[in-house]
Amino acid sequence: MNSRRDFRSHRAALFDGIEEGGVRAPAYSSREIHEHENDQAMDSLHDRVSILKRLTGDIHEEVENHNRMLDRMVLVSFLQHTLLLSIKP
Repeated sequence: MNSRRDFRSHRAALFDGIEEGGVRAPAYSSREIHEHENDQAMDSLHDRVSILKRLTGDIHEEVENHNRMLDRMVLVSFLQHTLLLSIKP
């Protein structure tokens, strides 16, 4: 008699979740669903923050390059102007 009960419990464990006509979807609580959605949203937000961080770093580098170029242009213009003034009688 015990072996028959064991057989039924093993069978129930093996086929747990299978119903007639298909497989029963696991029952998740709304808290688990919300936790999963929050985790996905946080991952997405983390990715977006990383992209923005790289983008702002690239913008900073571009601004620094432009500032150096403008500084050189101003220096060259000043030197040309000074040179022209010194040549004129």
